[in-house]
Amino acid sequence: MAYSLGFSAGVMMFVSFTELLATAITTIGFIPSAIAFFTGIIIMFLVDLAVPHEFISEHKVDISKYCPELTAVNNREGGRFRYRHGQGLAPQTLLRTSLLIALGIGLHNLPEGMATFAGAIKDRALGIAIAVAIALHNIPEGLAVAVPVLCATGSKKKALLWASLSGGAELAGAILAALALMPFLTATTLNLLLAGVGGLMVFISFDELIPGSYSYASEHLSVAGILSGMIVMAGSLLLFQ
Repeated sequence: MAYSLGFSAGVMMFVSFTELLATAITTIGFIPSAIAFFTGIIIMFLVDLAVPHEFISEHKVDISKYCPELTAVNNREGGRFRYRHGQGLAPQTLLRTSLLIALGIGLHNLPEGMATFAGAIKDRALGIAIAVAIALHNIPEGLAVAVPVLCATGSKKKALLWASLSGGAELAGAILAALALMPFLTATTLNLLLAGVGGLMVFISFDELIPGSYSYASEHLSVAGILSGMIVMAGSLLLFQ
């Protein structure tokens, strides 16, 4: 997780500065591009303030934090889970917590879906790179939703369902972006959007991915992941030019 989150941050930062922002500056000029770039950062910052997401990737997901007395029941009982000695947090509390986490993560995923859409509109290879980077950092987010649901309900299917629904908000974000922007999409609006997406991804890297990466292992492994992500992204852009 330390390496993969760092790798994702490296991809996002490299793409943001060398591809999205640089292309916008070349096409529409420095001032409009800079305004759009910082607008993207501010929008993501406001979303972050409005919908706190303490349980996303900046914290390791430790199942013992939610249900330390959880133990597996044998397969004859359907592979479900139960609490030993009746201890642990109340299932109702866990379920309410997990739903709030899923809502928060889902709202944060909406602009990420828009970012992937914008990158893919510009270039398919760029869209794939952004999608991979975002997918890597969604792994701990999925755990953050699934673990408390599993503890509260004992159902793996429900845990998978709620984690999938929170991740599906990215598809919703892409669809919203397509419906809202496609009728008005010009070279200028596309480059403004790309510069804004660059700011959004820089904020995600600094606010979530790098702190999250540091929480899993030493900073050296995190930095190795960041550098690897940048190198791989640079090679990809060179290869597909």
